[in-house]
Order: sequence, then structure tokens, then C-alpha cells
Amino acid sequence: MDIAIMGAGLSGLACAITLEKNGVTPTIYEKRSKVGDRFVNGEALLSIFTRPVHDCVESFSEKYGIYLKPTSNIQKIEFFSKNEMAIIEGQLGFTNIRGREQDSFEKQLEEQTKSSIHFNSDETYEQLIRKHSHVVMATGDGAYAKKTRNFREDLTVSIKGVTVEGTFDRYTVLTWIDYDLAPFGYCYLIPFSEKEANISIAIPDLPENEAVNINNLWSVFHEKVRSQLKQELPITDQFQITGYPIGICKSGRIGNTFHVGNCFGTTMPFMGYGQYASILSGIYAAYDLCGLGKYEELMKPLRQSYQDSIVLRRSMEQLSNKGLDLIIYSLQGYWGEKLFHTKRISPLKVASYLLRPYIKMKKEGTR
Repeated sequence: MDIAIMGAGLSGLACAITLEKNGVTPTIYEKRSKVGDRFVNGEALLSIFTRPVHDCVESFSEKYGIYLKPTSNIQKIEFFSKNEMAIIEGQLGFTNIRGREQDSFEKQLEEQTKSSIHFNSDETYEQLIRKHSHVVMATGDGAYAKKTRNFREDLTVSIKGVTVEGTFDRYTVLTWIDYDLAPFGYCYLIPFSEKEANISIAIPDLPENEAVNINNLWSVFHEKVRSQLKQELPITDQFQITGYPIGICKSGRIGNTFHVGNCFGTTMPFMGYGQYASILSGIYAAYDLCGLGKYEELMKPLRQSYQDSIVLRRSMEQLSNKGLDLIIYSLQGYWGEKLFHTKRISPLKVASYLLRPYIKMKKEGTR
């Protein structure tokens, strides 16, 4: 086999590492000048989205031989709606850095990769499939999958985020689900350390948001966080993404081409998280290439998670702030304990079920 990996992100590098462990050396093509050459942002690996795996860092290490060093473990998540607040505590997952940072997950995976990486590559998929026996498409978005008519785009989102300086509890993540702040979207604060954090706002590009200016929303949100934390929070870096597509491929493997990461559809439509599924998709593609399993079969649970997430996303689009208040209120008790600490259930399915009573609000004109 002569394998090309198109993209040196999480899924592409995870695929390369797994191939190498099984005696296969791929060639990696990356269009940027180095691994992680993108904006810096904080992300979270939440155990609620990785069930039945509770500790995904341990799982990657013990089961797959891939070693990740998060910036912190999450011991508390504070949820805010317009009028309610809920605090969930326990071992809830991990935070990490992405992008142009030496400790980013991309950089950590690069250090574990022995295969050669061709940077500043302008090789197209069509060129690679002619030169190599197999291609792993890991470009970080669904553009190539869309080009080959193998991608169902479910929505696009716009995101604005910044790095701020201040004083933070690195074990606590803050999340706002308040449609006055982010219509049909969400906001969050993820600490990098005790002195730096990422605060971001994300909104879906719905017809209802057509006239919404994310920069105006951002100014209001930034001021709210400053007021809530009683800190100035000076900005040291920022990024903005407009119209980023979220969807899922129709077929994970077509011929000798594997779609992994966001080319497969590992970004969850509900809250945007997808690192766990992205890394797993690269591992599973390598398993298929090494005769250790069938990619489509291995990816079935991740495909189902995506489908559950899109149902939840569509359900949330039917809600008003009143419905969000009820949900956040319910988290401070029995349902919060069930969702975050009971390993036997699928949180995405349960959350979708809990939202059903509120879906009627739109039809009844309560939005």
C-alpha cells in the first residue's frame, strides 16, 4: 500500500500514528506551512459527549497508544441562561489548546508522528489518488467531500473568539445558553491557565439570524463577562469564522478514499465539539487499511452520535429563553446528575427527549 493523508490535523495525524504502529508509513500532505498553523482557541473534551467512554484521554492512551496532555481536567461547569444558573461538579472532561501553540493537540500529535509531512502542499485530491493507492481525506472541513457530492450540509455557523488575560480557575468552564446573547447559539469561557482564557460566541446561520451582526453580539457578551467576573479581560488575540459548514458524509469510504475528521462529519451540531470523534475517525481509517476492522462499521456509533446531535440542535432552534431557563433550572438537581454522572445512558438522546415538551413553544408563538 502507498497511502497519502491529506491534512495534518487531529484526524490525519492520528491516522498516521496508528498506521506507523502497524508497520505502514504514509505520506502526509499539508497545505499550511506547519502543523497547527491556525488561530488559537480553547476547546473541551466533555465526557457527556464521549459515552460510553468516560475518560477519553485515558482511552486514547491505553487502547490506542496515542498520548494527549490536556491543559486541565474539568471539575466544574457553570451554565447560564437568561434567568437561571446551574453548576455541575465532578470529573467532567478536559480542556486543551488548539492552533499556534506548542502545547496544542496538533503539536502533541506531530511529536508522535514519524512519517514525512509535505508542508505548503498544493496537491489536489485528484492528483493524490492518481499517485497513491489510498487517500485519507483529512482536510479539516467538508469542502472536498461536498465537491465529490458525498456530504450532507446541515447548517453553517459563525464564530467569534478571543484570548483574554485575567485571573481564572483553570478547572472551571463557563457556558451561556441565552438567546439574547447568542440567538439559537451559545457562548463559553475556557481557561488556558490561571492567567489566560478563550471566550467565544457561536451562532447558526439561520434565516432568523440574517440581520444579526456577530460583532455587535460580541461586544455585549464581552461586557457581560467582564461584569460577571469583575475583571477588565484585555484581549491579546482573536479570530472570526463566517459560514463554517457542519454536516456529515454519506459514505465514510468510497473506493480507496477514506473521509475522516470533519470530512466525515465529526463536529457535533449541538455544541460544536468534535475532537474525540475526529481522532477516533483517523484511528479507525488506519484500522481498516491494516485489516483490523471495517471503517464504516467502526464509525457507526459516531455517525449515530452526529444524528442525535442534529436532532438536539433542531430542537433547540424551537426554544425561547423561557424554555432554556427551564432546562438550565432542571440541570440543578436530578437531571443534571443523571446526564453528567450516569454512565449507562446516552446524554444526547436523553437531552433530546427532555427538549420535546418545549418544542411546541414555537408553534404556540412563545418565542
